[in-house]
Amino acid sequence: MYVPQPMDTSDIQLPKELDVLIEQMAKNVHEVWAQSRMEQGWTYGEKRDDTLKTHPCLVAYEDLPEIEKAYDRDTALGTLKLISKLGFKISK
Repeated sequence: MYVPQPMDTSDIQLPKELDVLIEQMAKNVHEVWAQSRMEQGWTYGEKRDDTLKTHPCLVAYEDLPEIEKAYDRDTALGTLKLISKLGFKISK
């Protein structure tokens, strides 16, 4: 049985200046996901339907419910924390 074991990044504190980057990454995470779904034949629908391939999140990032944006932000945040944990530096 598969047991996920993500690297523990709870000790990583990112600088506040990265908040803008996190939001940009979150938007891009959504864009990549939506593009992939659309390429697979999915379209917007008020309810997710795997048979009809409809999904309510096939909208612009700005139009997503906050809970969906939070999921994308968590993905971006987790990625940046992992980069830092592995010893890489992010600079502009």
